Amino acid sequence: MRIGELSDRTSTSRRLLRYYEEQGLIVSTRCANGYRSYDEPSVDRVVQVRGLLDAGLPTRIIKQILPCLDKPRVIHFPDATPEMLATLEVERDRMTRRIDCLTRNRDAVEEYLATVRETAAPVASGPSGAQGHPAPPLTRPLDAPPA
Repeated sequence: MRIGELSDRTSTSRRLLRYYEEQGLIVSTRCANGYRSYDEPSVDRVVQVRGLLDAGLPTRIIKQILPCLDKPRVIHFPDATPEMLATLEVERDRMTRRIDCLTRNRDAVEEYLATVRETAAPVASGPSGAQGHPAPPLTRPLDAPPA
């Protein structure tokens, strides 16, 4: 498949796909006309890369563990070095802190929405078309994501 189809199927921009290729995260072949061509497993690989990036892993770590992935969430790494394990533990702990922060923020937003829904009584539409009373201020501060 060409880069446009891979982009459509993975909701990933062509620019990002070219970047992933430059970083050695995905591989293409070149057609006679110079166009990139990707095989079917590239779709899953791009999804894996995006998931790992979304989880906060840097591309240098992703590049190291990609050869060990045969499908999402299954990692086989029989020759892991102590350094690699230590790096992955640090990344895991960082992801855990990020998850905790996101959970707290989600809960604060949910609490705010519940308060707004409980206190807002429907009134006639004003000039802007909005209904209800002005929303109360957010009383619980949102956390900043950990670095």
